[in-house]
Amino acid sequence: MAYDEELADRIRDLLGPLLAETVEQKMFGGLAFLLGGHMSVAASGQGGLLVRVDPADAAELIGPGVAPMVMGGRQMENWLRVDAARLTDDAVLREWIDRGVAYARSLPPKKPKKRS
Repeated sequence: MAYDEELADRIRDLLGPLLAETVEQKMFGGLAFLLGGHMSVAASGQGGLLVRVDPADAAELIGPGVAPMVMGGRQMENWLRVDAARLTDDAVLREWIDRGVAYARSLPPKKPKKRS
């Protein structure tokens, strides 16, 4: 399944001024939004939103429609999957985007990889 292009457009709109410093990259069947080289959120190829959060906060954020991301049979410690049904309200989507952006910005910027 391809990522939800409407969700990707909503993410772009809600990133607002941050969009200028955001890099979009197709990853894992979805569309990721990177800040400083770190993924913050992604329109998932399996539907809904992937959000990168502080690992210390992840457990308390899990609830109805919010689950740990599982990749290759392994649970990712600081990634949550938010069901599309939870994201119909832009205010809710903004909260998740803000959480992912805040965590990505808390990390030191990655150095660009040299291309051969």
